[in-house]
Amino acid sequence: MRQTLQRLFNHETLNREEAYRLMEHITHGDLNDTQTAALLTVFQMRGVKVDELIGFREALLATRIPVDLKAYRPIDIVGTGGDGKNTFNISTCACFVVAGAGYHVAKHGNYGATSVSGASNVMELHGVRFTNRQDQLERSMEGCGMVFMHAPLFNPAMKVVAPVRKTIQVRTLFNLLGPLINPCQPDYQLLGVADLPQMRLYTNTLQKLGIGFAVVNNLDGYDEISLTDEFKVMTNLYETIYRPSELSFPTVLQEELYGGSTPQDAARIFDRVLQGEATRPQTDCVLINASFAIQVMEPAKSIEECVALARESLLSGKALRTFRKFIELNN
Repeated sequence: MRQTLQRLFNHETLNREEAYRLMEHITHGDLNDTQTAALLTVFQMRGVKVDELIGFREALLATRIPVDLKAYRPIDIVGTGGDGKNTFNISTCACFVVAGAGYHVAKHGNYGATSVSGASNVMELHGVRFTNRQDQLERSMEGCGMVFMHAPLFNPAMKVVAPVRKTIQVRTLFNLLGPLINPCQPDYQLLGVADLPQMRLYTNTLQKLGIGFAVVNNLDGYDEISLTDEFKVMTNLYETIYRPSELSFPTVLQEELYGGSTPQDAARIFDRVLQGEATRPQTDCVLINASFAIQVMEPAKSIEECVALARESLLSGKALRTFRKFIELNN
């Protein structure tokens, strides 16, 4: 451990196997809290390299409760969190728009840490019972094209580092790993990040993992497409900066996406979007994120075609019916 720390203090990098072994030591409880905190601090200050991130990811996935949903070729739509914007549950709402359009979605989420309401908060408020049972997840996927996986039920190793993370109270490499450890290892991912360095790190990582992806960042610091400014999209096929007007969307004011002061406030906005009763800015932000998720799975389609598919899912009521069926299957 002393040698590893010294190497990291000297700005040396670990190869994938070394990172894997280090994460094993951390999650098996082989290190004391001081050593773990020192490691997390080093990586936060120096930054994590692609092979290190992949090695850490592989070690965490090796300890997960596995789920096999490969037959459905699902997509996960997720943000890294930590942008400090406290928006409503845009990514989670977009999942139901995508599922309503006929695609399979495997959402991996947790309670809110840096915002009032995380994906698990809004699911729980609608009576969803979290499960890690393969048969129940398959039943949900077959019945409505959507499953929700509450992260703590699938990633027991994360409990080992929870006290240290709570004590140091800053973002660590585990925040980076969260979006990469979906237990079903989906074929596709739309990943929102809060800054451009993270965007490059995740793009290079997802390219090495060989999945279909889009990494998105609003250039004013949102970890999703917020339409409040220009936004950047990076995939394994292209890299582009868009203005909202280019895609026929008006620019949104930041306060128009505010998620409220309680999870109940955010859940009400979530419901209004699916019911067709939300404001245009709230609706547009869900639609644009759902559209780029659809394009990840349908790369031959233009983004305009994908916007049309997402809009039809929402305006026809398919997204709402998908959500209601999901609640029925998961209560």
